[in-house]
Amino acid sequence: MNIEKFQESMYELIVETSTNLPKDVRRAIKAAAERENAGTRSAMSLDTITNNIKMADDNVSPICQDTGLPTFKIKTPVGANQLEMKKAIYNAIAQATKDGKLRPNSVDSLTGENSGDNLGGGTPVIKFEQWEKDYIDARLILKGGGCENKNIQYSLPAELEGLGRAGRDLDGIRKCIMHSVYQAQGQGCSAGFIGVGIGGDRSSGYDLAKEQLFRTVDDVNPHPDLRDLEEYVLENANKLGIGTMGFGGETTLLGCKIGVMNRIPASFYVSVAYNCWAYRRLGVAVNPETGEIQEWMYQEGEKIDFAQPAAQEIAAAVEAPAEENVVTLTAPITEEQIRELKVGDVVKIDGMMYTGRDAIHKYLSDHDSPVDLNGQIIYHCGPVMLKDEEGNWHVKAAGPTTSIREEPYQGDIMKKFGIRAVIGKGGMGAKTLAALKEHGGVYLNAIGGAAQYYADCIKSVEGVDLMNFGIPEAMWHLNVEGFTAVVTMDSHGNSLHEDVEKSSLEKLAQFAERVYK
Repeated sequence: MNIEKFQESMYELIVETSTNLPKDVRRAIKAAAERENAGTRSAMSLDTITNNIKMADDNVSPICQDTGLPTFKIKTPVGANQLEMKKAIYNAIAQATKDGKLRPNSVDSLTGENSGDNLGGGTPVIKFEQWEKDYIDARLILKGGGCENKNIQYSLPAELEGLGRAGRDLDGIRKCIMHSVYQAQGQGCSAGFIGVGIGGDRSSGYDLAKEQLFRTVDDVNPHPDLRDLEEYVLENANKLGIGTMGFGGETTLLGCKIGVMNRIPASFYVSVAYNCWAYRRLGVAVNPETGEIQEWMYQEGEKIDFAQPAAQEIAAAVEAPAEENVVTLTAPITEEQIRELKVGDVVKIDGMMYTGRDAIHKYLSDHDSPVDLNGQIIYHCGPVMLKDEEGNWHVKAAGPTTSIREEPYQGDIMKKFGIRAVIGKGGMGAKTLAALKEHGGVYLNAIGGAAQYYADCIKSVEGVDLMNFGIPEAMWHLNVEGFTAVVTMDSHGNSLHEDVEKSSLEKLAQFAERVYK
């Protein structure tokens, strides 16, 4: 094999997977946008999502800033040198990271040090399999941490909130899958896709679940019971009312794919791999002699390109609430300004904000802040950044990360430093809600995965602190304009996330009785 050409092919696969959403996923998102009621927060979110897809196309930049843990599934003819292929993939990963197509995501679990090139123990994941065909089938999925954290595994029999007992049968499996969608809420960047693995052990069950995500959205399961179950889940999960980003709405799930394997008598696992709307997986057929791409996978059917006229309509839809209740905030923000906000308000931010993720929140709990945060805004974001030849930083992708990870710290840090607003996705819990009420703070939900849309709102990078934590975890000083988000937790004790979770649990309970056959 021409290994240099194979490396080029793998680089192309990585870039396309990160920046170009597959045809079947685009069609599912378009259908969801058409189903949604006009003028709702979910409709606005879907408009922003489609705009973001188009911007990623135009900029050849990551659809979402969290490019996840690259996972390759590769089938090779007998005799292919898998060791050389693995080295080539490593080189392609490092180059794509250097070029800003992947965010550096490989972190030493003991020291917390970021390798900077997405290489390290266990990263990327490459799974080889031999087959008797005469070409290489190479597939890649980029599954971000927000949706990865909503994966869940059930051991049957089990007692499930809202659904009661789930036994070791198809009905018990049904209950587990419905519960998996409920527990994800908006934290996995709904509307999402799920892969389900029935059987196996704890590790093989999860592998089977993730393998289902390599299927096409509109394929048909050859197993009649599983086909019926996929259809049932897709129809009824969308009756839970969780909606896009957990804002409530008509579409909560965009796809459900289920696989099955044998198990040992003592164990019965149902494993669910949750994937966000930014469902980034592609594949190529590669010539084993030349290393060149012969064919791209997932190319069946119409490609929705969300062309510029549609993008203009989307921008108009995002702007639509301005006539009513859009509030412009510029830091430093006063407590009085915060107390005037209520759940459902649309906020646009001009001026400065500061990023802060897991490492920053832990640091601030024990240390002084490197900048004065009184009246300021913290953005839960780990951006993709590139430095130019003059040493200036540029934002390549900058959507929100899942906020619930900061729940142990957030309220205390807000009160300690006088922070008035926090931006993220998926909402936060009771401790933060209580602190918002006591201190006079607000939680703003940005649109998860809309990394290009929000990067466009960032007009300059004014500085950075704590780079020793790595690019995603550093504190970036961002000057923004027209940065749009929705108030979902206010200073009066109200939480949209709490309300949607409660109402969706009530709807979930309606599926407790055996209605699936």
